[in-house]
Formats: sequence, C-alpha cells, structure tokens
Amino acid sequence: MRPLPVAARSLAALAGTGTALGLGLAAYAAWEARAYTLHRVEVPLLPPGHRPLRVLHLSDLHVTPGQRRKLAWIAGLRDLRPDLVVDTGDNLAHRDAVGPLLEALGPLLDVPGVFVHGSNDYFEPSMRNPVRYLLPDDGTRHTDTGQLPWRDLTAAFTRAGWLDLTNRTGTVSIGGTTLGFAGVDDPHLGYDRLGDVTGVAGADRHADVRIGVAHAPYLRVLDAFAEDDCDAVLAGHTHGGQVCLPGGRALTTNCDLEPARARGLHRHPADSRPGEPGSAWLHVSAGLGTSPYVRLRLACRPEATLLTLLPRPA
Repeated sequence: MRPLPVAARSLAALAGTGTALGLGLAAYAAWEARAYTLHRVEVPLLPPGHRPLRVLHLSDLHVTPGQRRKLAWIAGLRDLRPDLVVDTGDNLAHRDAVGPLLEALGPLLDVPGVFVHGSNDYFEPSMRNPVRYLLPDDGTRHTDTGQLPWRDLTAAFTRAGWLDLTNRTGTVSIGGTTLGFAGVDDPHLGYDRLGDVTGVAGADRHADVRIGVAHAPYLRVLDAFAEDDCDAVLAGHTHGGQVCLPGGRALTTNCDLEPARARGLHRHPADSRPGEPGSAWLHVSAGLGTSPYVRLRLACRPEATLLTLLPRPA
C-alpha cells in the first residue's frame, strides 16, 4: 500500500485537529451551561434616606423535571434572603416542570414578588437548528407546539402573593419604600399592550420608585417605559447572547436590542445619564437556562442576579 502524499497527510492531520478542537469546545460549552453563577449589582435607585433593598432577579430558568443540579442551585438562592423577587419569565421547558420549579423556589415564594411570562412559559420547546439563533430574527414564532401549563404557574405564583404584571400595574411596599410596577406580556410574541400600562394607566406616580418589567427587552418597550418616567426596567430573554466571543461579547440578542447590552446593568437610552428625563436604568439577565435540546453556553455563564437598590446621592 502506497503511503499518502505529504499534502494529503497534512490535510488529514489538520482535519483531525479541527475535529478534536470542535469536540473539546462543545464539551466546554456543555459544562459552562451548568456553571450557575450569582452576580451582585448595586443600583442607586432609591430616594435619599431609604434603606437598601435586595432584589433577586430571576429569568429564563427553562426548567425540566430532570434538571436536578439546576433545581438544587435555585433552591440555594433562598439563603440570600432577598426583600423582593422579580421573575421575568421563561420559567418552563416541560409540561411537568411546574411542581419541581415551585419546590425549588420554596421559601422564596414567601418573599414579595412580581412576575411576567415569556414565550417558553406558553409553548413547548421544539428541536431547532441552533445556528438559527445566531442569525437575524426573521419574525418566525413557534406557536404551533403544545401549550405548557402557564395557567397553573400563574395560579401558584399569585396564591403565594406574587404580583402578576401581565399587561398590568401594581404596587409593592417593603420596609417603608413603595415600589410602583408596570409590566407587559411577552413582547417577543407581540403580546405586550403598552397602552394599558403607560401614561395615565402607568405605574403609581406617587411611588418612591417606578419599575418596568418585561420578558424580552424590545426597544419599543424600553422606550415606552423610559418615556413614562420609570426609574428602571428589568428584562431577560437574551440569554446574554448564549454563545459569545471571548470576554462575553454577544453576537445576538434574539430581539432588536443591540448586543452590547445583551446582559448586565446599562442605561436606556444607552447614552443617557441618571436623573435625565425620559431615561432609566436597564438590567438584562442572561438567565439560567437554555433550550433543553441544546444545553450549550460559551463565554456566557447562566446566572441569577442580586440587585441591591441603594439611595441615590442627595
């Protein structure tokens, strides 16, 4: 048998190296998708003289009953003893996930909370080409799968005393501070009704702090909340880009928010400053989960965030 030419051997070696690197990268991304991380962020949001408030921001849990490690990590968040929980949706990824999720949340359900839903609370996930997530949004929405038990989830949260902000407003008082909320149903599905929660119908204007809540941070929603003088907006949906460049630079957000603000604390509009009329703080959670079919993250660890709201400078 004649030996392969040098060029052929080089190509074969290169292909083998590429395959090994690809497999190694996939293995790392699978590990990172389970490397749950708590971020701590301080926001100067309260009126001078008010005591700090600890707000646990949860988003995009994408829970299935068999994800015991994720559920155990969520259960450990009770030790943070937050003053408030804000859940920005996409809790479910399986029709049997409500019970395990509620069990994991446990004592957190006894803490004051507010919530909205995302598309993955409404419809069962389906197997899709993961590369499509990195492409521009073509407007396709997968609403042809079976419905998930989002009504059961809503009922459980409201029984626990959490405030349903699905195209609604409401007020929560904690330790002498009044928080006025306005929330919308999932903008990614076009379910948001901004006219119901802004303007005259908006969050309580006598509240010490006014906060907008949405699952997906579409610019129309952020603009409406900021123009309605909300002090802050909380959202999720982006997964922080999920598959990012080194340093966590997102390639996409799965909405029209620019990748530079795919996760973390920012201003909206991006070039605005605190105290400027028509502007707000924006916190986007990278979330804890992924599609149950493609559990990969790269340079973007799954997260929950403990936001400490501090008094503004006098």
